[in-house]
Amino acid sequence: MSTLHEALIPISWLEGRWATEEGRGTYPNIPDFQYHEELEFSCIGQPMFNFVSISKHPEKQTPMHQERGFLRIQPGTNNLAFTVSHNFGLTSLEEGTFDVETKQLTLETQSLARISFAKPPFVTKIKRNIKLLAPDTLEVVLFMETSNTPLTEHLKAVYKKVDG
Repeated sequence: MSTLHEALIPISWLEGRWATEEGRGTYPNIPDFQYHEELEFSCIGQPMFNFVSISKHPEKQTPMHQERGFLRIQPGTNNLAFTVSHNFGLTSLEEGTFDVETKQLTLETQSLARISFAKPPFVTKIKRNIKLLAPDTLEVVLFMETSNTPLTEHLKAVYKKVDG
């Protein structure tokens, strides 16, 4: 990791690599599932974190989902923008804020783009809550809305810091 940009100091606790202790998914009309995931937030000296997320099946270790993106902070504010590309052909621009006291980020989609041959139902909204529960413990809760289902909790995971 390189030097952390000064604008990221209020959310510096995110920097590093995180691995799930437990991850579970649920959504109407699909069976509940478990997953293992690693997240990485790294800084290359700009006022943003580079972001990578890789999910695997907990027993088979086969790939499930990947995300790549950038979590950008508006220097001097608590405003955030999170640009995320998903491996199934969706790109989301999420914006929100962070709370220094509670060490929590709340992000919600501002716009979505999808590949032309995406299959319905289409994702229409994403909301993420990222919260530091302890210095080495992170919780991420993701809510999703589709063309068939209102905004509903989809993923919830607890991570331990493994590096950084």
